[in-house]
Amino acid sequence: MAKKLSPPEIMRNLAIGYWVSRLVYVAAKLKLADLLKGGSRTVEDLAAAADVQPAALYRLLRALASVGIFAETKGRRFKLTPLAATLKTGVPDSMHAWTVMVNEPWMWDSWNALDHGVKTGEMPFRKAHGVPFFQFLEQHPEDMKVFGESMSSLSKVENPAIAAAYTFPKNATLVDVAGGHGSLLAAILKANPRLQGVLFDQPGVIARAEKDQHVTAKGIARRCRLESGNFFEAVPTGGDAYIMKYILHDWNDEECVKILSNCRAAMNEKGKVLVVDAVVSPGNDPSWGKLLDIQMLIIGGRERTKAEFAALFAAAGLKLTRVVPTKCALSIVEGVRA
Repeated sequence: MAKKLSPPEIMRNLAIGYWVSRLVYVAAKLKLADLLKGGSRTVEDLAAAADVQPAALYRLLRALASVGIFAETKGRRFKLTPLAATLKTGVPDSMHAWTVMVNEPWMWDSWNALDHGVKTGEMPFRKAHGVPFFQFLEQHPEDMKVFGESMSSLSKVENPAIAAAYTFPKNATLVDVAGGHGSLLAAILKANPRLQGVLFDQPGVIARAEKDQHVTAKGIARRCRLESGNFFEAVPTGGDAYIMKYILHDWNDEECVKILSNCRAAMNEKGKVLVVDAVVSPGNDPSWGKLLDIQMLIIGGRERTKAEFAALFAAAGLKLTRVVPTKCALSIVEGVRA
């Protein structure tokens, strides 16, 4: 039986959480999981394949194995564990891109400015880099690519859960507002063969989406049209439902009300607004949304409670009707005209 840790021991382990995140980051950057997908290998063989030093690699893998990521067997051999397998690239449940993105130096620099943000109310990311988050990514195409890949890695797990959790209207049109390359919309259309879709985003994003696998897939392309624009100005008209995933959490209340108001103005009389975000729960239980909220604090956004969503909806002339849980960490916040 494992020893029950005392509060000081628990705090010791929490305080060194970044040790583990850096270990995982190095393993991801070296693509060790890909190198082990064919079976166990000696540390010497693995080090040669990764072009690193065997002695240091052994210590890194031993530490990772102590938290369930990789496992050591006889003869200084290492193999994948279920946790380590999520660091493989090119697999449906890969967390490789996400692991890399949240540990890249530019992201760490912004977290180093968290205390400044707490003291002053200023955006930590701007303090670290001089510009807001999305402007920084526009100026750094390689980092933008990593960010996009990280969002896609999360979406592979989240999108099927979202599509399965909500009963979308038949013979209707769903507008995905700021839907990126259309992975969520494609998942919903696949699950709802009588639904039509509109993918809406900025012109550059839509140009890339036109060449992407999601909305060009068989059975999807004929039911999905692509439109470009700025959601602060207007969104496509005539939709029966307007869905936004990981959008409102990027913006302050005033900006969110503008986006929601534009959806209200554009949608059909009995249309619905569907906001897909983490809904912060009351109490002290562990919560992905409460931790994600700090990431959003750093880049200028926020996660919200049900009451806070209701207030946004009301300010935009909408009424929050229900919050639909999903089998992932996100919920679907539904609203109609007030």
